[in-house]
Formats: sequence, C-alpha cells, structure tokens
Amino acid sequence: MSLPGAVNLNPTLADLLALNPQPLPLALMILASAWYGWRFVQARRSPQGRERWPVWRAVLFGLGMVLLLLTTQSRAATLTQSSMALYMGRLMMLAEIVPPLLVLGVPRGVALDARRGLGRVLGVLLDPWLALAVWTAVIVYWNVPAGFNASIVANTAGALLPALYLLSSLLVWAVILRPLSAVQPASIGSRGWFGLLAALPMMSVAAVWLYSPRVLYTPYVNALCLWNLTPLDNQQLSGWIMMLAGLPALALAFIQLFQWLVGLTEGPPPERPA
Repeated sequence: MSLPGAVNLNPTLADLLALNPQPLPLALMILASAWYGWRFVQARRSPQGRERWPVWRAVLFGLGMVLLLLTTQSRAATLTQSSMALYMGRLMMLAEIVPPLLVLGVPRGVALDARRGLGRVLGVLLDPWLALAVWTAVIVYWNVPAGFNASIVANTAGALLPALYLLSSLLVWAVILRPLSAVQPASIGSRGWFGLLAALPMMSVAAVWLYSPRVLYTPYVNALCLWNLTPLDNQQLSGWIMMLAGLPALALAFIQLFQWLVGLTEGPPPERPA
C-alpha cells in the first residue's frame, strides 16, 4: 500500500498522460488554437485562400497543439525530480517535434511589411544570429551543472525551462523552414549552415551526458528514479534522447546544404536570346 502523495516509481503510459491542467498555459493554448481555426475557416472561403492554406497545414498545426497539450498539461510534467530521462524527453518534444509542426502550419504568402509593425518585429526576432544566440544560451546555461541544479532547486524546471525551450526552438525552426518569406530573405544555403550550427550545442551536451562516468547534477545523485533506473543510467539515457531528437534537424540541414551545393554547381540558368 502506497502512502498518500508518494511517487509511483513504475508509472504506465496512461499514468504519464493523465491530464494535470495548468489554467494559464491551457487558456493560452485554447486561445491560440481558436484563433488559428477561425483564420483557417475564413481563408478557405476563397480559391486563393484554399491554395495558400491547404488542409494539411491545419492538420500539422493541430497535431502540434495536441502534442503540446500532452507534454505540458499531463502528470509527466510533475515528475521532473524522479526521472531526468522523462524530463529530457518532454523538453525534446517541445524543442524538436512541436515547433516544426506549428511552423509548418503557417500558411504560405503571409502579407507582412518588413519595414513596419509586426513585420519589422518578426524580422528582428527571426534574424538567424539572434535566434542562434537565444537557442545556444538556453541550451548551454540550463544544461551546465550550476544552471540545471539551480533550476531544479528553484522549481523553475517545471514551467520556465520548458517554455524557454519551446520559444527559442520556435525561432530556430522558423529560420530553418522560412514560413514568412516577406521578412525572411535567407537562401537555402544560409539556412542549411544555420541548422548545422544550431545543432552543435545540443549534440555537445548530449555527448557529455553519454560519456560522463559520474552523475553531473546534484538533485539526481541519490534520487529514486522511475522504472528502477540508476541516476547514471538516467543521465546516459537522457543523452541518447537528446542526440536522437536532434538528428532530424541535423539531417535537414545537410539536405539544405546539399541542395545549395547542387545549385552552385549547376550555375545560373542560361539567358534567353532577345
């Protein structure tokens, strides 16, 4: 018989996905989904809108929102101190799966003026160097022992860190996938190099976790971990999760660079005679 409030060290998938709603984030997700759905329905009333906003984009956006809901509003979010691997799995969902789905849900040809208003703000936020700096800062600071230990002890790992992973990764994926061409004049080559650079911080952290002979984070040294894993096993499994989660983005970067190189070798198309 378990004591009231005791942590179940062998939770099933159903236990992890049981809803544990947080009012403010849940309300923001509902509002974002409702606004997207309203704009989608409005756009589908014209042939041009249906061409710009095909159904598959709405399906990907909806899938991204469902995964965001399950990742942030479930009991898995309350088990941060019992499983580093589970915690890292949630963060990787927020960094490598949810953001590209949401970005791919943006319709083509969004009308923005790069010199004023929202277009100017997005042009600054989606600058590759700014996105890379923000992403690197989040990855490096919160994964060095001092930053990670402080986030666990101060209980910011439960809400602040997932939000930072999501927002910084949205910037990165927006640069890579370039959904707003009006304010993102980057070529496929520059996006490929950006994707390659953006993958390095996460891959470096994952390698450290995989090959470290000891537990690096104080809160996990003597922790009782889920599924009878040792703290070191938990850390190494987290490294595998982070590394595998980063492979699709790394593969996309190499594909973009390959396309860029092919374009260079083919040269510009020949001019037609007058």
